[in-house]
Amino acid sequence: MSDLSREIIRHIPFLRRYARALTGTQEQGDFHVKAGLGPLLEDTSLLAPDIPLRLQMFKLFHDAFSVATGAEGSGDLASAAPSSALPMQRHLTQLPSRERQVLLLSTIEGFSAQDVGYILGISEPEATRLLDSAKSDLMQQSRTAVLVIEDEPVIAFDIAGIVTEMGHRVIGTAATKAEAVAAAESKRPGLILADIQLDDGSSGIEAVREILELFDVPVIFVTAFPERLLTGEKAEPAFLVAKPFEPDVLKITIAQALYTQRGDEKGGGREAAGSAA
Repeated sequence: MSDLSREIIRHIPFLRRYARALTGTQEQGDFHVKAGLGPLLEDTSLLAPDIPLRLQMFKLFHDAFSVATGAEGSGDLASAAPSSALPMQRHLTQLPSRERQVLLLSTIEGFSAQDVGYILGISEPEATRLLDSAKSDLMQQSRTAVLVIEDEPVIAFDIAGIVTEMGHRVIGTAATKAEAVAAAESKRPGLILADIQLDDGSSGIEAVREILELFDVPVIFVTAFPERLLTGEKAEPAFLVAKPFEPDVLKITIAQALYTQRGDEKGGGREAAGSAA
């Protein structure tokens, strides 16, 4: 395997993460990633030598995504991807497509406004304007009760502070699977933030799985081991934040998860955000 092939493979899990957050499901996200990267995998001469590979991969994805979904990605995703991906679109169409793309590229993937402009084919000032607008829209949402599943007290405290600053209410923190399931059963949170490796050797993934058997609730995994959930070998979570994280990244992910949940409820159905658990 060439060095270029290894580098492409290294970036694919994170492109898949972005595509999943953008489209709402792993199935649909992977559909568009394959469409976007197909030409590159067949002919690497398409790459420009003076532009970072990651930037070019995201641009190739977006070029294909725009073709499949209509100009600026605002077309009907139903005609471009598997039907099982439809519920999430009821929410996603509530934000203008370009705003949604700029928000996720900037906040979750960490691209600069200049990079976002290159990926989407817009100017840097326009990317900045769209980002400000999207942040404002996403933060205008009703508040909810949050359960934090985290075994490191300092990190749990930081997460709780961010959640509270956003206006949400922390109903408890859990350091073990047993504590997490018990807290969810008794207090029924509207959002769960979960680590995957807990204090007594138990698994946050297993805790979330048990909770989702009781009721649907959006889940964001906050972990130092994102690669454990980005294998491509099984269902993956819609929302994943890597440690160490920037507060704004967690805030936007929380807002996106809650906006998604409520948009799907209005549309009459939803896909559990923690389906990978």
